[in-house]
Amino acid sequence: MPPHSEEPLPPYPNRVHHPEHFDFATAREVPDSHTWADLHDYPTAAPSGSPSAPNVIDLTHPDAVNLIARACEEWGAFQLTGHGVPTGLLDHLEAQTRRLFQLSVEVKLKAARMADAVSGYGLARVNSFFAKFMWSEGFTISGSPADNARKLWPHDYRQFCDVVEEYTRVMKELAGRLLHAMLLSLGLKEEDIDWAGPIRDLRDLSTVLHLNSYPPCPEPDRAIGLAAHTDSSFFTILYQGGVNGLQVLGRASDDPSGPAQWVTVPPVPGAFVVNVGDLMHILSNGRFRSVRHRAVVNRTHHRVSAAFFCGPPAHVKVSPVTKLAGNGVGRGLYRAVTWAEYLSLKGKLFNRALESIKVSEEDGNNTSVVCKVV
Repeated sequence: MPPHSEEPLPPYPNRVHHPEHFDFATAREVPDSHTWADLHDYPTAAPSGSPSAPNVIDLTHPDAVNLIARACEEWGAFQLTGHGVPTGLLDHLEAQTRRLFQLSVEVKLKAARMADAVSGYGLARVNSFFAKFMWSEGFTISGSPADNARKLWPHDYRQFCDVVEEYTRVMKELAGRLLHAMLLSLGLKEEDIDWAGPIRDLRDLSTVLHLNSYPPCPEPDRAIGLAAHTDSSFFTILYQGGVNGLQVLGRASDDPSGPAQWVTVPPVPGAFVVNVGDLMHILSNGRFRSVRHRAVVNRTHHRVSAAFFCGPPAHVKVSPVTKLAGNGVGRGLYRAVTWAEYLSLKGKLFNRALESIKVSEEDGNNTSVVCKVV
């Protein structure tokens, strides 16, 4: 059993919001506080070995829906091109992300994420389950970025806000298109959706943007950028720039029962990585699997990424869809949950949260809709 994936340590909530005052830029070695002894829970696939990385799918391809279905079933992840997001906007977002993380620790802590808040500077929330720190920093944006941006750049915050607001607008539109395609790939129709009318109207989709920084590490074999986990969302749209670091847990396609391996997802210029999250796993009744992934660090390059988390509106309960083509189960495997309720479970149980809402065969109570409004 991998030591940090199924049996997390007791939570360390103080480490979620206020990172240790650690200056990555001056580190000449990895201190004990950031040293991980169990990075090799699974073998890492050689770059030219098997299994191959998740497929690259062009959203404009005539067969995109079927390609997405296959990728979500086999990997729980794929790379997305043909999405229409301007390259210039991605460049501006990366530049503003680097500008943010190049600030001193003292300045960044002025916008530290409070215990009861979503937005702000701090460590990724998965840090709370581990005794060691990760070689990374994060900045979360939910709603307007202005309040926190003013704390960082009192006289020059608008350029950051303008880029983030435009990126959020464009990505929310893409998220709606992508959700549409994923639902169709499950064999659903528009009348199966009842949270906001037809699926062409997804203005209430809940989204959160999380910016990540993985500084160069003097001893990358002793540190981890982000520990292995699954996302809680329907899906996450990740822009990872041009530096390797993302790895997903997968098996060779010609031997699905073979040993799992960490597989590097090489950056494709202009492409996004789409990771299936736990709520999509629930909605698809386990047909689309939420993918376990992690971020590794390197010795020479400062890697940044931007994760755009997409979920249902706050008032919606997500439940399994039983009318899936080729489902083969005959009943709903999970009870219905809102995103907030599931996040609460995830905060207590980490990677065991999905298992905790499984229903027994005698208790299973199927529903033929995707989501319920509560």
